[in-house]
Amino acid sequence: MALSEDNHFNYLTVNETDQKWGLYVTTCGFQSIKPHSSINPYLNKHLSSYAFNTKQGRVLDEFQLLFVVKGSGFFQSASVPKTNIETGSIIMLFPQEWHNYSFSKETGWDEFWVGFSGEHARSIVHQGFFRKEEPIFKLGINDEFVSLYRQIISYAEQENQAYQQIISGIVRHMLGLLYYKSRNVVVSNKSVVDKINQARIMMRENVSSPQAPEEIASQLGVSYSWFRKAFKKYTGISPAQFQMNLRLQHAKDLLMNSDKSITEIAYELNFESTGQFSTFFKHKTGTTPREFRSVASAPGPH
Repeated sequence: MALSEDNHFNYLTVNETDQKWGLYVTTCGFQSIKPHSSINPYLNKHLSSYAFNTKQGRVLDEFQLLFVVKGSGFFQSASVPKTNIETGSIIMLFPQEWHNYSFSKETGWDEFWVGFSGEHARSIVHQGFFRKEEPIFKLGINDEFVSLYRQIISYAEQENQAYQQIISGIVRHMLGLLYYKSRNVVVSNKSVVDKINQARIMMRENVSSPQAPEEIASQLGVSYSWFRKAFKKYTGISPAQFQMNLRLQHAKDLLMNSDKSITEIAYELNFESTGQFSTFFKHKTGTTPREFRSVASAPGPH
C-alpha cells in the first residue's frame, strides 16, 4: 500500500484567502518506516515544530488525520490511555491536545498524514462530530482513503493556483467519509440494521397516517425501549423525530407541487386542524405554510 517507494514531506504556505475558505491544509505526506527500525529515520525531514521525541510527546496547533496502512504501533493522548494501533487505523489529532505515538520496532509502519485547520474544522468538532476521547477509527485497509491522501499529496506538490481550495475540499470529504463509516460501524449487527431499515420503510409508507413507534416496535417483534435506543444509535434521531421529519418533507412537497389548500394538506397529513399544522410547520422551518408556498412559487431563483 506504499506510495511507490517514495516518501513525501510537504509543509504548505497558507494565505489570507485560504483562511477565508474556512478550512486549509498545513501539511501532508507519506513515510514508510521499515521493520526493525529503532528510530524514525526521517526526523530531519520534518519541521522542528512537528518532529517530536516519543519520550515526551508533543502538542500541535492544528488537526491531523494519520492513516497507518501497514505495520503497528501505539497511540496515547491527554484524553486516551496508551492504545495499540493496528494496520488500517486512522488517528485524529486535535489542536492543543498532548499526544504521543510511534511505530512498533518489529513491524515499522507506513503512514499517510494530512494536517489542517480553520473555522470549518473547529466548528465540526465543536458540534460534537469528532471527540478527543474517541480519536481512533479502525477502518481496515481502505483504498478510497488511500486514493484521497494520494490526491492531496499530488496537488500539494504541484502547487498550482488555488490548490489549497482543492485539497481542503478533499479533507472535507475525508471527514464526512470518516464520520459516515464510524457511524455505520457503531451498529454492525445485520439483524439490528435490518430491523431499523424495515422500520424506516414502514414509516415512509405511512407518512400521512403514522403508526406510533411503540406499534412499529411490536410489529418488529422487539421492545419499544430496545427499538428506540437502537434506532437513535443508528440514525442519530429518535423514531418519533424521524417520523416528524418525514411529515415535514411531505408537507413541503405538497405545498410546492400541488394545488391542494393548506387545510387539505393539514388533514392529509393527519393534523387535527390547520392551526396545529401551521404551528408545527413554523416551529420546524421558521415560516408559515402560506409564506413557504408563496416563496416557493415566486419566479426566479430561490
